[in-house]
Amino acid sequence: MHSRTDLILATDLDGTFLPPEGSGGGSDLYKLIRDNPGKIVLIFVTGRAYESILSLLDDPSVPVPDYIIADVGATVLKRHGDTFSPVMPLQQEIAEKWPGHDVILSSVSAIAGLQRQEVPQERRCSFLYEDETVLPIAQEIGRSLGLDVLTSAGRYLDFLPPGVSKGDSLRRLLCAEGLSQDKVLVAGDTLNDLSLMKTGYRGVVVSNAEPALKRAVTSHHVLLPVYQACQAGPCGILEAIHHHGFTLNLEMPAAPEDVSEGGADLVIVYHRQPFDEIREGIQVVRRPPRSPNGILPTLLGFFSEGKKGAWVAWSQQESRDPEGFEVDVAVDAQKYPNLVASRVALTEEDVNIFYKQFSKEAFWPIIFSFPERASFIEAHWLRFCEVNRLFAQRTAAVAAQGATIWIHDYNLWMMPAYLRELRPDLTIAFFHHTAFPSADIFNILPWKGQIVASLLKCDYVGFHIPRYVENFVDVVRSNVFTQILETEFCAPTYLTYGCALGVEEVTRAIQTPSGVLRVGAHPVGIDNEKIQGIVDEPETHRLVDTLLEETKGRRVILSVERLDYVKGPIEKMLAYEKFLEMHPQWHGKVVMLNIVTPAAAGMEIYETTREQLDQVVGRINGRFSELDWTPVRYFYRSFPFEELVSFYVAADVAWITPLRDGLNLVCKEYISAKSASGTRGILVLSEFAGAAVELKGAVLTNPYDETSMIQSLLSALSLDEPEIAFRMQTLAQRVREYDVNVWGADFLNEASVGRLSRAVEP
Repeated sequence: MHSRTDLILATDLDGTFLPPEGSGGGSDLYKLIRDNPGKIVLIFVTGRAYESILSLLDDPSVPVPDYIIADVGATVLKRHGDTFSPVMPLQQEIAEKWPGHDVILSSVSAIAGLQRQEVPQERRCSFLYEDETVLPIAQEIGRSLGLDVLTSAGRYLDFLPPGVSKGDSLRRLLCAEGLSQDKVLVAGDTLNDLSLMKTGYRGVVVSNAEPALKRAVTSHHVLLPVYQACQAGPCGILEAIHHHGFTLNLEMPAAPEDVSEGGADLVIVYHRQPFDEIREGIQVVRRPPRSPNGILPTLLGFFSEGKKGAWVAWSQQESRDPEGFEVDVAVDAQKYPNLVASRVALTEEDVNIFYKQFSKEAFWPIIFSFPERASFIEAHWLRFCEVNRLFAQRTAAVAAQGATIWIHDYNLWMMPAYLRELRPDLTIAFFHHTAFPSADIFNILPWKGQIVASLLKCDYVGFHIPRYVENFVDVVRSNVFTQILETEFCAPTYLTYGCALGVEEVTRAIQTPSGVLRVGAHPVGIDNEKIQGIVDEPETHRLVDTLLEETKGRRVILSVERLDYVKGPIEKMLAYEKFLEMHPQWHGKVVMLNIVTPAAAGMEIYETTREQLDQVVGRINGRFSELDWTPVRYFYRSFPFEELVSFYVAADVAWITPLRDGLNLVCKEYISAKSASGTRGILVLSEFAGAAVELKGAVLTNPYDETSMIQSLLSALSLDEPEIAFRMQTLAQRVREYDVNVWGADFLNEASVGRLSRAVEP
């Protein structure tokens, strides 16, 4: 490996290899390292402990080092595949010189003004000081214990094993590993990097270095071959590589391309195209989407006033580079003259692995807290990352300078990392349409660190409800150092107590090693005007009358859900069976309309759920049916949204009881339809659906508890008219006030605030 080495880069991290805030990215240096495997040996030399570097190793935009010298030289590690292990016997020799933390802490306990740093550290003891008068005392204690004392930045003090420093450990590592000492470049920015500069290797002090280091290097200018760069961070290192003549045999990165050629000021990145592609013979025809999803027209609405924009999505093709494929196509030349759909060509295999298999079999069970159903395949993860990179490249190509990028959902978790590296000028906002699990569940993912590192590249990350925000913040805290900067109370907008997903306060901003990230809750709304229009149609009135006639005056219990085990379809039917068994007085007086939308083709993970559901429904009808009464009317098919609204209007009770759900728009559609039609109804809602903390007035139930399910249904059927009217009025007001248009505008406004917060460090 080392015989081909042209450069050994031994670099400090913060402010040196990692760019200081506002100085631009390190993409050119990072690309140089990645493009020259074997020719460049990368050594991280840092004051951080190895534990605090782990999150950096997960960042896909940062090259993985070959060696790590951590703890100001007290920890020396070598990479073996995906893991790092101590370099022996070097590490053992350092450890034998270390007396332990307790010895030092007891010795300095009487020194006022010396505060221990509560950070991970091994074989060193670190303190903060404000008054330099403590330094002579600390030096004397260090000598009495046979330890070295190192200070930096006018506030940090380290007790280290004797003879241990960044420079000393680097020299010993090079000798131990047989690395050429005439190909070394050392880089730093603080006084504890001075030992690197004193090694005699060629070096660089980046322009953002602390003045004390610059003065120290200058005072030794005759002896030290150290270059003082004009640029900060990674750019300064690149500058020094040229200055010291390391470019002879290296493939230097090409001049950066103009990445601002795109004209889109707002870019929506969504897995679905903003139209349906239908093949008619040999032609593919594009038509407006027929999905009831109100998000699509809302997102399109942001481009109705002439704003230049792009909608990045995939288009399934025979290859990734199909002949004659139009990457950019008009969405609707009349309505949105400045909007293009910028498509990523994916093969059928890409879609199957990236979306239908990996996303649904690895991520979906974790997101909804069913880890026992998760399946992790490394090759699928690599394909997932590959597709995310394609999305990032397409987005970077169409976005204007300083554009806002709105990324949608977990299928694109890795995209922010790739996009930030390509386009540091962009505002990147991410919205989760699903739930977000607690840290102990999320961290089951083998790739948790990479996902967190990617999301921290965003300016703003949004979720449906405060609980998911808090779960995300806990996940971040378990992976990187995190400081809570801003919080706000959840009441009165959201339920805080007495609900499974309630929280009292929600975090609004956090500080991490990647910068400031703003977060927030934005429960998606619906298109009330569209539903009102459907309700007013004569055909809707006819369908409602037909439904009421067929149910013969019985109380109608409506269940609408997609086939998915997280929706709890089996648990619901078992509870209904028990309800009929325990309360025979309701026989013949209620009828359940159970609408189950089939999963997309190829979703084999749901086949067992369908078989079990068919069996339970068949058993219920077999046990309880009478000549003129069937307790369950089971529909396993998709209904046009217009027909679905008729079901909403006709239903007395909406029984929406998922085991987990990010939000659940069916319950909001039901409320809107009842309000638009002037009819009354009761919403029975799982407290594990995100909407439960927003929709005050629903009858909440625990879908894991059969008794709760039965009691809540019984309660809903027994409410008197005044209470039904009061509950419906409360629900309808929320659904009307926070509709899908308010949701979209609210999110984009917060995204712009997020960009400003990231640009200005606290």
